[in-house]
Amino acid sequence: MLKSKVAVVTGSTSGIGLGIARALAAAGAHLMINGFGEAAAIDKLRGEIAAAHGVRVAFSAADLSKPADATGLIEHAMREFGRVDVLVNNAGIQHVAPVHEFPLERWDAVIAINLTAVFLTTRAALPQMLARDWGRIINIASVHGLVASVDKSAYVASKHGVVGFTKGVALETATTGITCNAICPGWVLTPLVQKQIDALAARDKLDPEEARAKLLGEKQPSLEFTTPEELGALAAFLCSDAAAQLSGVALPVDGGWLAR
Repeated sequence: MLKSKVAVVTGSTSGIGLGIARALAAAGAHLMINGFGEAAAIDKLRGEIAAAHGVRVAFSAADLSKPADATGLIEHAMREFGRVDVLVNNAGIQHVAPVHEFPLERWDAVIAINLTAVFLTTRAALPQMLARDWGRIINIASVHGLVASVDKSAYVASKHGVVGFTKGVALETATTGITCNAICPGWVLTPLVQKQIDALAARDKLDPEEARAKLLGEKQPSLEFTTPEELGALAAFLCSDAAAQLSGVALPVDGGWLAR
C-alpha cells in the first residue's frame, strides 16, 4: 500500500511511535525514525525493521523541543529520501501537578514538544506534499485532547491544541490529496504510563497488578490497555486510499473512556 512512500514518525524509538513505524514499514514505507536512546540499540532497531520489511530506515536524533531541530527533521528526511509522504507527529511528554504548582519551565516544555513541534514539522512537510498532491498527516493526540483530567493542565491544553490544529490543516488541504487526522488513545502501556502505575502503587501501597487495575478502572471501561500495534494498524489505514475522505477527525481509541 505504501510502497515507495516515505514516512517520518517522531518519537518512534519506543512505545506508540515504534508500533506505528513498524506498521508503516510493513505496508512498504521507507522510514525516518526519531527519538532518544542508545546509539547501538537504535542502530539494531533500524536494521531489524529494514530487514523484516525490505525498506530503508534512517534515524534522526532531532530534539523536538528545539524549533530548529523540528524543522531540521523534515529537512533531514528530504535529503535522505527526497520526499516525505507521511508525517506522524507522535513525540510527547507529560508533567503532573496542580495548576497553581505547575512549574513554568515544565509548561513550556510540554507545549513545545506536544504542540509547537507538530506545527513546525507540518509546516516544513506540507509544501512538497502539496506539490505532489498527496500526503498523510497523522497527529497522535490523546483522549485528553477531547476531555480533561486533574493535574494535567499542560498536557490537556497541548492535546486539545493538537486536535484543533488537525482540523485547521484538514480544512486548508480539503481540496487536495492530503488528509490530516488525529488519533486519540486512552491508556496505552508505554514507559510514560508505567511511571504513573508505579507512582499509584507507591502512593496507595498497592502491588503492580492492583495499581494497573485501579488506573484502568478509573477511566477505561474495557479494563485493557490499547496497544501500539492497534494504533499502528489504525495509522496504516489512515494512509490508505480507503481513508481518502477521512480528514479533520479525532479518532478515540480508548476502550470506551469517552462513552461514560
